[in-house]
Amino acid sequence: MFDRDGTLVEDVPYNGDPDLVRPMPGAREALDLLRAAGVPTAVVSNQSGIGRGLLTDADVRRVNERADALLGGLDTWVYCPHVPRDGCACRKPRPGLVLEAARRLGVDPGDCVLIGDIAADVLAARAAGARGVLVPTAATLPEEVAAAPLTARDLLTAVRAVLAGTRGGGS
Repeated sequence: MFDRDGTLVEDVPYNGDPDLVRPMPGAREALDLLRAAGVPTAVVSNQSGIGRGLLTDADVRRVNERADALLGGLDTWVYCPHVPRDGCACRKPRPGLVLEAARRLGVDPGDCVLIGDIAADVLAARAAGARGVLVPTAATLPEEVAAAPLTARDLLTAVRAVLAGTRGGGS
């Protein structure tokens, strides 16, 4: 499982324009490795721009479809449209998105790994019984890196480590 913005594609805040979607370095290659290994893939993403009135559900779907096309296709996409104050069960760091993606994939959450760029991704994985891997970006706080149980210097390194069954993967 992957976070979308800042992990699979460049983070464009509240992006509703498919033309602005740019894959992160190594994202397509990382997904190709997973597909070749027969590993199902999912995206779990907070999309509070919907709840804030900055995006529509259709905008998010169009951006997801563009990302999916550029990345070669993922098995399922799950997103939370709520704002933090809504207190929903799906918004990361809560486990709802991870649990729903695992259900859609037909796998046990405990067999899943969520790769993301901020603490909420790692915490959502933990809350769902999955493993989390942090791939720091400029948006990642130093304390998030220090607290992460697993880190990798980039997305491709994280995926290679997951496929190799290691409990690390980089810096």
